[in-house]
Amino acid sequence: MFFQNLASTLYESLIGVWAGVIAFLPKLIGAIIVLIIGLIIAAVFGTVVEQIIKGIKLDTLLKKIGVDTYIERGGIKLNSGRFLGRIVYWFFVIAFVLAFTNILGLDVFSSFLQQVLLYIPNIVVAILIMIATFVVANFIRTLTTASVMSAKLQASKFLGTFIWWVIVVFGTITALMQLGINVYVLQTIITGIIAMLALAGGIAFGLGGKDYAARLIEKLKQQTE
Repeated sequence: MFFQNLASTLYESLIGVWAGVIAFLPKLIGAIIVLIIGLIIAAVFGTVVEQIIKGIKLDTLLKKIGVDTYIERGGIKLNSGRFLGRIVYWFFVIAFVLAFTNILGLDVFSSFLQQVLLYIPNIVVAILIMIATFVVANFIRTLTTASVMSAKLQASKFLGTFIWWVIVVFGTITALMQLGINVYVLQTIITGIIAMLALAGGIAFGLGGKDYAARLIEKLKQQTE
């Protein structure tokens, strides 16, 4: 009697497992088909975007504004078409993997992929912010240098470079904030550095202009007497 009950229990368990496998198999096949289609679509769109970016010669523009110099310092070769094409590729890959996990009912993993998918636009916006930052910084540096030189003042290159770095630093902070990175400590450090430079400049100007200011005051006194 005991062995009969045991055999019956095992049989029912195996039937239940087999029934679960049979019920799950169509979902798995459908999910795999969706994933394969998604990988094909991702490869196509990634290649199309890469070719479009190469066609409009975005790398040439980035080289003109000096972006390539700072990218290559990090050991990375400038290839915006490849980079943006990969972003588009992985966007579609993650989107279809998300569909794959939804079909299979993997809710926790689906939630994680949704967060990743929603984060990708932030990366694109941060890249655009940095490109705009370099464009504005180069323009302002050229304008400042030319203006100071036309006024026949000294340190035109220093002022242009200083303003360039200020714009780039604040543009970088904005890009990091777009990525959701806490930049409070970095802001505090930069504020301290700017305050230190302003104080040092004020002291230097005060010490350097002390004699001139004394002579100017003396002339004013002589004119009023």
